[in-house]
Amino acid sequence: MSGSVKKAAITGHPVTHSRSPLVHGYWLKKHGIAGEYGRVDVPPETAEDFYRNFADAGLSGANVTVPNKEVAAAACDWLDDAAKSMGAANTIWLDDSGRLCGANTDGLGFLGNLDQLAPGWDVSRESAVVLGAGGAARAVVWALLSRKFTRVHIVNRTFEKAKAIADMFGSGTIAHEWDNLGTVLEEADLLVNTTSLGMAGKAPLEIDLSPLPKTAIVTDAVYAPLETDLLRSAKARGNQTVDGLGMLLHQAVPAFERWFGVRPEVDDTLRNIILADLGVTA
Repeated sequence: MSGSVKKAAITGHPVTHSRSPLVHGYWLKKHGIAGEYGRVDVPPETAEDFYRNFADAGLSGANVTVPNKEVAAAACDWLDDAAKSMGAANTIWLDDSGRLCGANTDGLGFLGNLDQLAPGWDVSRESAVVLGAGGAARAVVWALLSRKFTRVHIVNRTFEKAKAIADMFGSGTIAHEWDNLGTVLEEADLLVNTTSLGMAGKAPLEIDLSPLPKTAIVTDAVYAPLETDLLRSAKARGNQTVDGLGMLLHQAVPAFERWFGVRPEVDDTLRNIILADLGVTA
């Protein structure tokens, strides 16, 4: 293999079904770049050693998926502000001096999706409601605070997990019990589902949207099905909705630019390639 061919990969466990190779492969071909993007399965028991010795992997960079984002961040010599705030990295690379650098682009993916599909969505910058308290919720909370939202309400069935995120980000973030959702929705400008509820094969997300203002935007991190029950219900009552596929695609943009030197675009062709692979109809 020529030394001029840059290699990157999705790393984590498992990675068999990751769509990242399709995304980056499409951009490599579109821009005529001599590069490769593959899959490297990194089980948790070997993760610390793998990321600490990343230079030995023969890769110039990688994406990191569950359950290795925290381990990868800990192995980095440098982290961007988002990765520092979340204690998790989803994008890593070796700089010119051989240092392992890490970033978290999940929040940027969330913002890029809404910026593309709902221009002006953040004009009010007042109150947002985030359902869930996992890694995606942390990324969304970071993103909303970066856009200067005044209040970000985190609602989760396990209150302690919501409180942990609120404590992590401090002022402007408020944790709530799930039973308090109806009251919190009354003032929402944006509702975001980051739970796996509503995903194909998972339990449905059953919430009463009647307290939600019709002016609120509703978005879901779930992208299979593309239109979840939450989005369908919100659209039926007149709310603007944004599906979750773009979050997956936009988080890949800064990573590709970092590794291969070209900033790609999320276009309809790419969306359709991923939808076809998912067996999802638009």
